[in-house]
Amino acid sequence: MTTSKLDYATPEAQRAPVVKLYLGIGLLVFAGMMLVGVLMRAAQGAAIISIGPDLFYQLLTLHGAGMVGTAGLAGLAVNWYFLSKYVRLNQKIFLGALVLSLVAVAMIVGSILIGKFAAGWTFLYPLPAMSLGLWSTGAALTFVGGLLLLGVAFLLVYLDMGIAIVRRYGSIARALGLPMLFGREPIDPTHPPTVVASAMVIIVNVAGIAVGAIVLIMTILHLVHPPLAPDALLMKNLIYFFGHVFINATIYSAVTAVYEILPVYARRPWTISRPFLASWLAVTLMVMAVYPHHLLMDFAMPPWMAIMGQIVSYTSGIPVLVVTAYGGLMLVYRSGIRWDAASSLLVLSLFGWAAGIIPAVIDGMISVNLVMHNTLWVPGHFHFYLLLGVLPMVLGFASYLCANGQQGRTGLLWVAVYATGGTLLCLSLLVSGALSVPRRFAVHEESWQWLGNVGALSGGLVLIGTLMIAVPILLKLPRARLDSTGVGVGAGA
Repeated sequence: MTTSKLDYATPEAQRAPVVKLYLGIGLLVFAGMMLVGVLMRAAQGAAIISIGPDLFYQLLTLHGAGMVGTAGLAGLAVNWYFLSKYVRLNQKIFLGALVLSLVAVAMIVGSILIGKFAAGWTFLYPLPAMSLGLWSTGAALTFVGGLLLLGVAFLLVYLDMGIAIVRRYGSIARALGLPMLFGREPIDPTHPPTVVASAMVIIVNVAGIAVGAIVLIMTILHLVHPPLAPDALLMKNLIYFFGHVFINATIYSAVTAVYEILPVYARRPWTISRPFLASWLAVTLMVMAVYPHHLLMDFAMPPWMAIMGQIVSYTSGIPVLVVTAYGGLMLVYRSGIRWDAASSLLVLSLFGWAAGIIPAVIDGMISVNLVMHNTLWVPGHFHFYLLLGVLPMVLGFASYLCANGQQGRTGLLWVAVYATGGTLLCLSLLVSGALSVPRRFAVHEESWQWLGNVGALSGGLVLIGTLMIAVPILLKLPRARLDSTGVGVGAGA
C-alpha cells in the first residue's frame, strides 16, 4: 500500500466520458420507469385511469426489471468512477458492458411490450413456461436471455475491477482490510473506504450473478425442453439468492458517492477503523446469508435456513446504522457544511437506507412474515431502500459533478419535493401492507383504492422532483468539468 495511488489511478480523460453516458441513460430510464409505476398505482386506485390486467402485469414486469437493472447499472457507474481514483480500470471493458446492457435492455423491453411477457422480473419458475397463451415461449426466452446477457456485462466489469484491485493491493482480502481487522497489519487511515466497499461488492455480486446465471440457464433449458423440469424449491432458492444479493449490491456500490463526496463538503476525512472494517466483513457475509427470509412460508425449507434467515434479518441493519449512517451524521455534525442539492441528496440517502431496513427487519419475523410478506408491505420496504436510498446517491453524485455544488435554493426545493413524494409513496405502500392489501394484484377492492390514489399522487411528486433535478443535470452533463480528484470543479469549496 506504499505505492502512490497516482501510479495506479485511471486517467480522468478515460474515466469521465463513459460514466457520463451511464448517468445520462440511467436518469432517462429512471424517469420512464417512475411513470410506469405511477400508472400502475393509478390503475389500482381506479379513479384516474383503468388498464386491463394483461397490460398491468406487463407494466409490473417492465417496472421491476427496468428499475432493478437501471439501479444496478447506475450504482456500478458510481462505484467504477470512484474506484478508478485508486486503481487502473479499463474504459473499453466498461463501455463494452454498457453496449451489452443496452442490447439486453432491448431484449427485455421487446419481450414485454411486443411479446407480452408478464411473469415478473423475478421470472419465478415455472411461470415463464406457463403463460396460458398470454405470451410465447420465444418471448420468455428473449426476456430470460436479456437478463443473462445483462449479467455477463456486470461480470466483465467486476472481473476488470477485481484484477485491478489485486494488482494494486495484492488481494481482495487486503482490499477489504482483513489483515488490518485481524491485527496482522496496522490500521492504515489512508486506506480508502471506496476500496473496501468495492471489494465487498465484487465478492457478493459475482456470487449472486453466477447463481443467477445458473438458474437462468436452467430456465432456458426448461423452456426449450419442458420435460427437463428442475426442482421448484431449488429454483426458488437460486432465484431469491440472486435477486436479493443483486439488489442489495446496488446500494453498496452507490454508497461510494457518500464516502467520497460528503468529506469534501464537511472538510473532514472519512477514515477507516476496525469497527468500520468489521462492519463491511459482516455485511459481506450477511448479504449472502439473509435471502431465506423470502422463503419463510415454504414449509419444505430446511428449518435451519429459515432460522438463519430470521436471525440474520434482525442483525443485518446493525452495520449500516452503526457505521455508515451514524458515521455520515458525525461527519457533517457541526462541520459548517453548505447544503445544496448534492449534499442534501446524499444525506437523504443515508436516511432512506437506514429507515428502509426497519420494515425489512419487521417482515423478517416469521409470525409477521406469514401475514405480511405477500402484501404491499414488502414493496414499501424496497421502495424506501431504493427510492430514498440508492437513487438519491446517484442523483447526488450526478448533481455534484454537473453543478459543482452550486444549485442553491432551486436545487433544495426540488430535493424537498422528491423527498416528500418518496416518503409519502413508501408510507402508502407500508400502510397498504399493514391493512393486508396484497401485492401483485392488478385490481384492488374498493376499500383499498384510496391508497392506490395516494400512491399515484405521491409517485407524481417523485417524478416531478426527479425531472426538475435531472433535467439540469442532463443539460450540463456533456460539459461537466472534472478535476484530477474526480469531483466537480469547485464543489464543496
